[in-house]
Amino acid sequence: MTPKNRLDGGQIDRNTTLSFSFDGKQYTGHPGDTLASALLANNVRLMGRSFKYHRPRGPMTAGSEEPNAIVELRSGARQEPNTRATTAELFDGLAARSQNRWPSLKFDVMSINDRFSNFLTAGFYYKTFMWPAAFWEKLYEPIIRKAAGLGSLSMQADPDDYDKGFRHCDLLIVGAGPAGLSAALTAGRSGRQVIVADEDFRMGGRLNAETFEVADMAGADWAAQAVAELSAMPNVRLMPRTTVIGAFDHGIYGAVERISDHLPTPPTGKPRQILWRIYSGQTLLCAGATERPIAFNNNDRPGIMLAASVRAYVNRWAATPAQRVAIFTNNDDGHRTARDLHAKGVKVAAVIDTRADAPGAIDYEVLSGAQVVDTKGRLGVTFVELKLADGNSRTIECGALGVSGGWNPNVHLTCHQRGRPQWNGALAAFVPGGTLPPGMIVAGAANGAFSTHGALKSGADAARKALGLEGRAPELPQAEDAPVTQTPFWYVEGCSRAWLDQQNDVTVKDVKLSHQEGFRSVEHLKRYTTLGMATDQGKTSNMGGLAIMAELAGKAIPEVGTTVFRPPYTPTAIGVLAGRMRGTEFHPTRLTPSHYWAQERGAVFVEVGNWLRAQWFPLPGETHWRQSVDREVMATRASVGVCDCTTLGKIDVQGVDAAAFLNKLYCNGFAKLAVGKTRYGLMLREDGIAMDDGTAARLAEDHFVVTTTTANAGKVYQHMEFVRQCLMPDADVQLISTTEAWAQFAVAGPNSRRLLQKIVDPDVDISNDAFPFMACGNITVCGGLRARLFRISFSGELAFEIAVPARYGDALMRRLMAEGEEFDVTPYGTEALSVMRIEKGHAAGNELNGTTTALNLGMGRMVSRSKDSIGSKLSERPGLNEDDALMQVGLRPVSRDDKITAGGILMRADGPVDAAHSQGYVTSAAFSPTLGSMIGLGFLKDGGVRTGETLRLVSPLTDLTVEVEVEVVSPHFVDPEGERLRA
Repeated sequence: MTPKNRLDGGQIDRNTTLSFSFDGKQYTGHPGDTLASALLANNVRLMGRSFKYHRPRGPMTAGSEEPNAIVELRSGARQEPNTRATTAELFDGLAARSQNRWPSLKFDVMSINDRFSNFLTAGFYYKTFMWPAAFWEKLYEPIIRKAAGLGSLSMQADPDDYDKGFRHCDLLIVGAGPAGLSAALTAGRSGRQVIVADEDFRMGGRLNAETFEVADMAGADWAAQAVAELSAMPNVRLMPRTTVIGAFDHGIYGAVERISDHLPTPPTGKPRQILWRIYSGQTLLCAGATERPIAFNNNDRPGIMLAASVRAYVNRWAATPAQRVAIFTNNDDGHRTARDLHAKGVKVAAVIDTRADAPGAIDYEVLSGAQVVDTKGRLGVTFVELKLADGNSRTIECGALGVSGGWNPNVHLTCHQRGRPQWNGALAAFVPGGTLPPGMIVAGAANGAFSTHGALKSGADAARKALGLEGRAPELPQAEDAPVTQTPFWYVEGCSRAWLDQQNDVTVKDVKLSHQEGFRSVEHLKRYTTLGMATDQGKTSNMGGLAIMAELAGKAIPEVGTTVFRPPYTPTAIGVLAGRMRGTEFHPTRLTPSHYWAQERGAVFVEVGNWLRAQWFPLPGETHWRQSVDREVMATRASVGVCDCTTLGKIDVQGVDAAAFLNKLYCNGFAKLAVGKTRYGLMLREDGIAMDDGTAARLAEDHFVVTTTTANAGKVYQHMEFVRQCLMPDADVQLISTTEAWAQFAVAGPNSRRLLQKIVDPDVDISNDAFPFMACGNITVCGGLRARLFRISFSGELAFEIAVPARYGDALMRRLMAEGEEFDVTPYGTEALSVMRIEKGHAAGNELNGTTTALNLGMGRMVSRSKDSIGSKLSERPGLNEDDALMQVGLRPVSRDDKITAGGILMRADGPVDAAHSQGYVTSAAFSPTLGSMIGLGFLKDGGVRTGETLRLVSPLTDLTVEVEVEVVSPHFVDPEGERLRA
């Protein structure tokens, strides 16, 4: 059966019938329908409830400016809340539900709020929830949080993919109405690269909703013909279903393309939406205009809509909101809706025109100088009450009311870089101001050209101006060019509950209350009343509120001003902002050069910053991670182990002044470091706090390689660039991060030299005499492959770090493993590395925690007093050099079986256990297979003179529920004299 309100004609495909549901009830529609048009065709006007008072609401518009018909789509993990029914494309099987109501849309318990509206006026929450203060946490906040929000989440992971991309063009055209299509044809025929983005799934804008002709054919047909011509141009990209959500710096625009929203599920391998970053040489804004309503008593009932939206439903979607429709207007555009309704066979109950000289009509009644003062109908309008020109009252029966108060240009994107619109008195509307985003030109209705011919001409002229096209202007098609005048009429005098912002339930009375209570700035008005703060950003409500505020203040509207708009232009899914960056792809994952080899060896991986590093390498029979780690530590100390340490930051520092530059950066001296030598360095922040430690190897007089900790690689490079550019701008220094350019491996253990001698080319002498501890140099390996070798150790063993170009990293690891078989070479991961560095007493991230100084770390003597360096002076502050300052110490349990917990608090052997008596804390802890017990590093007050003292370790926040006795020892648990690493 044909739905009750379905008309003939329209731009829907009647050859296919689609089945869909709304609140569990089945309906039918056709391809080309929106959810709103299909529901209206099925005589469904009630589609939602308002936010505060839960008043019944139906669609007010036919586009993205819709404040009322906000629904949930789909089910399960794909449930999508807060979707505008006016833009949701119909597809077979679509399941939609109303939201913000309970238990049903027709009977909503929360509509009781409407009965208490006198107590819930604007700003009531600022006044109500202030007292008593104790009620906030226990009563007010839980209630507010439960009431907040519109739709509901499925609480399941979104199964769809989202993506991001980049596009470039000479001219970006935002909007494909008459102005946008005319501009696109002009630019496209010139051969320039053009992108046309339109939020609708059918390009043409208002041409699809009107009955007038363009070039002796229906406007919609001319639009289709123009789209076909543009589609055939290789230099033009058409992007329907694409909303330009923001104008950003340097001619960059954000655009969301809805790839699969009109389908039940995205095709395999396709994203649901794509966020495009469009780089444009010039931009042409052809975003059209939005009709504005008139406020009167109970003007929010389902069936009360903008008149042009009624016309769009009738002409484009062949759906009428009712069989008997009245029109309330203050301009000629309302009469156009009446004529189109009448032509489609819809009964026009009357046209109520506020003007005394309203145009007449033959086929229906026109009431000049009349006003709508109230409406009736519980779940939808059934009658409108009028005040006639002679002062008498009259009631008219109707199932829908179209309201036309004029048009507002869509200036939103012009404001995204703090531009402010300016008042146009002839149009009684704000138009784009003089300060636009660089490279932007506005055309068509968005710039106040409301006639079709005016829009076509404006678009073509703007395209020629934007691209600098010379020659004769193109011939424009014939189109209507009726003059447009707008006499402002914002609200009906004497109304008590006339709605401005229908989603947030802001009334004329609320604006008056705001003025009365002193909130008269437009910014204060917005926040006090929440006017314009709904999901439509006030597209249909702001102007009415501003006009009323101006009237109350006795000022003109431009004197009161207007708020500006910010991205996004329409509500945007968080998923598309994230793109693919969620789950394991939340941030980029860097793989070490030996990653795939480690995978083959069954390594267990751990995230270290953005890197994925091998944590340990389990062998058959090992059932606990500690077994693997203990084996790796003991095997390395007994013979030789190899660890991929590529993730350490590597920064090339070159230039005549490179040594002086590093001398400024590090608190210890680097100016006299010999070529071929490496030095451990400590970098301080400007406030004297330790920032990072690492090494600097001097490969030539003007060439150093600096290493940093993995976690601080980016921060250190940023700091070095700051010093280079701002503190030493005249120095001959160049920096480049080479972290990813070189694969680097630590080869540690008594047999490390013997292993390396098997791969280092014969002409390179790495004996202890020729290549002593802290030596460095450029070498070749494996028959001529360039490499770098550093004699440094963080394990306490004889050790080297060897670096080759990253593309050879995997091959080098495999070669080291093959050549090291005779030495029982063992790969070791980050856990064994951490154990060995704790055994040796090296400070790492846990100790370099942003609060410690060189003194705390036991490196106070490294801060040179004979030179200036960043942070050296402030490191001398008395507060950082107190007599009982924290000092790094080693800790061993008195009982070998006891546990040491990182984060544990150190207390004296006797006395109170509280924060006031804390002696320090543990920063790093591990089981040492070398010593057969747990060990730890920590900071202890005056720790330098407390070696041998017994302390109590407590940790209320972890599983250490009993006190543990620990002995203060040297942090150098293994080879404190350094004999092994110098062997």
